[in-house]
Amino acid sequence: MSLTTREAAQRRADQIRAFRKELEQLAEEGALSLNAAQRQALAAHHEGLLARLAQSFDIDVDVRSRQLSWGMRIASLLGALALAASVFFLFRQFWGLFPEEAQAGILAAASLATFAATLFLRARDAVGYFTKLAAMVAFACFVLNVAMIGQIFNVTPSDHALLPWAVYGLLLAYLCDLRLLLVAGLACLIAFLAARVGTWSGVYWIHFGERPENFIPAALALFVLPQCFRHERREQFPAVYRLMGLLAFFLPVLVLSHWGRASYLDWPASTVEHGYQLAGFVFSALVIWLGLNRQWAETANTGVVFFVVFLYTKFYDWWWELLPKYLFFLILGLTAVLVLLVMKRLRGGTHAERVP
Repeated sequence: MSLTTREAAQRRADQIRAFRKELEQLAEEGALSLNAAQRQALAAHHEGLLARLAQSFDIDVDVRSRQLSWGMRIASLLGALALAASVFFLFRQFWGLFPEEAQAGILAAASLATFAATLFLRARDAVGYFTKLAAMVAFACFVLNVAMIGQIFNVTPSDHALLPWAVYGLLLAYLCDLRLLLVAGLACLIAFLAARVGTWSGVYWIHFGERPENFIPAALALFVLPQCFRHERREQFPAVYRLMGLLAFFLPVLVLSHWGRASYLDWPASTVEHGYQLAGFVFSALVIWLGLNRQWAETANTGVVFFVVFLYTKFYDWWWELLPKYLFFLILGLTAVLVLLVMKRLRGGTHAERVP
């Protein structure tokens, strides 16, 4: 058994469950029939394999356990957010009662203690629910540490604080296999790179969001980055990188398609807006094609969403003031039907290519 990750083990268990259902269906239809010895040998093999997978990876071997796992994930997420908020308000409530030396010591101790607790739980929590909870609290403590140390010693606010937040978030994400912290770390990294680009362009770093084009270099880097190295033990991480990159690209393009004055381009605002509207349609179509070609579901779905958003916003610009509202929404509905028909045709073409 060469499975090395919990995701791969869970997929194998799901395959066994699906195989059993299909085997029962084939037996009912008379297409395949196994004798008693074969059924017994196959069942023993599957039961032994599932038992080993459950012992090694603590996977969900049936529908009931899978449903409970989703509940545990939700409880873990809500608990992590609640504990992080509790830490924040605890510091805020009693912070002024301590001298500066004690404040600095408390901040350092909180970061070290939560990181040590994360490592301790990681070594003993096979599934990772409690580890992920501790990692979220550790990240919140580190963010507070950097921010409040700057206030204690009257350090001028800087975008450089975003870089250690990003590094620490990514470290905890890879350490604990936590996609939520990966999103947090990548968001900090995007903000840092955008602030750097804005600073190089002569904009004060805190106003980097006023120039949406500052985000585009970071977006392109994040989309390309997961193709440069393999995530053998973090199979779901590349999709997060691509999704964050696409959001960091399409959201600025969407803003600039309606607010051309925020662009660095020294062109009339209307020209900039029309250019970014065209870019939105072209790049969303390319993203759909790339996602379908590479079998990246999140990429193709994001492309579809933004293609429809760009289309609907263009309809709004053209017809909101000219058409009766019932007719406007009728056009939107018919457009959605057209998109469904096109996607169905593409889906049918994909199935046809797979048929030998």
